[in-house]
Amino acid sequence: MTDDFADRVLAWYDIHGRHDLPWQQQATPYRVWVSEIMLQQTQVATVIDYYRRFMARFPELSTLAEADLDEVLHLWSGLGYYARARNLHRAAMVIRDRHGGRFPEDFEAVAALPGVGRSTAGAILALACGQRHAILDGNVKRVLARFHGIDGWPGQAAVQRRLWELAEAHTPRRRVADYTQAMMDLGATLCTRARPDCGRCPLAADCRARAEGRQGELPAPRPRRERPLRRARLLIAHDGQGRVLLERRPPAGIWGGLWCLPEVPEGEAPVDWAARELGVRIAEPESWPALRHGFTHFVLDIGPLAARVLENPADRVLEGGARVWYNCRSPDQRGLAAPVARLLETLQARQSGEQDDADGAMREAGHGG
Repeated sequence: MTDDFADRVLAWYDIHGRHDLPWQQQATPYRVWVSEIMLQQTQVATVIDYYRRFMARFPELSTLAEADLDEVLHLWSGLGYYARARNLHRAAMVIRDRHGGRFPEDFEAVAALPGVGRSTAGAILALACGQRHAILDGNVKRVLARFHGIDGWPGQAAVQRRLWELAEAHTPRRRVADYTQAMMDLGATLCTRARPDCGRCPLAADCRARAEGRQGELPAPRPRRERPLRRARLLIAHDGQGRVLLERRPPAGIWGGLWCLPEVPEGEAPVDWAARELGVRIAEPESWPALRHGFTHFVLDIGPLAARVLENPADRVLEGGARVWYNCRSPDQRGLAAPVARLLETLQARQSGEQDDADGAMREAGHGG
């Protein structure tokens, strides 16, 4: 271990690091916390626009704590890993109720918040408060594993313990906020997973992986496991006027808390199932091309079934419950699962095309008369 590790990282950061990220402006614990949760498993370039929209709507912790979960999920739609949004909302309410609405600055209290944990808590307090805490996100794991030649997958307990020891040892007592950002930037821009730019790295001279030509091996990847394929039939029950039946998913599981199309169990006739379970009469559905959606642990093949409703959905009062008639032409702010949003866009496009064909036929009939 070299004594000037942090000095070299900071010198590089002063010239080449990222200094204009939205959450670096007015870096309050609340603003940094939101950014850190968004950045879990998502790249900076993707997060920036979501972050700006989110902070424009929820500029203070109190506005987030008082918000409806639907609105939070709506602004999160497309970022994925929706448990992060649910935890963010829950944590805001915890801070409101247990900490007087003020984001805590005690490490144990921050780490205990829903969706936070050790590394995220350290990042928040280092970046926003200048407290000395080590972090160990994916970028930092990669830098340390390569620099010290640490074998093994970082998800293994023994490997993770060693990386935490190194992260703690390297974290300086001055300029902690800059060092924390610098390590994340170094991993994200130079010490990347593929094709690391070792020629510009401030740590290259003492990097074990570079000396041994093992940059492509370290850190060791997660043991490969084939993701199983699952299938689901989603019912697009529509009235021809842009309204579609949606239901809220349970809080746990995929798309937890989001609004989704009803899932028709395998082996069930959609018409009979809709009448029995949804209380809605539908025409025989049309099968659309399958839509494949990947999750962390499995792949989902979605079989869309589009069917016109044979009775006026306005006759049924569904608002306020687990189901709702959603108007695609004047949508409200609900959190929609990303594949569902795509299917609703397809439905609108198809219905618009049908209307265009009908208008064209009417015009031709008029000219012919």
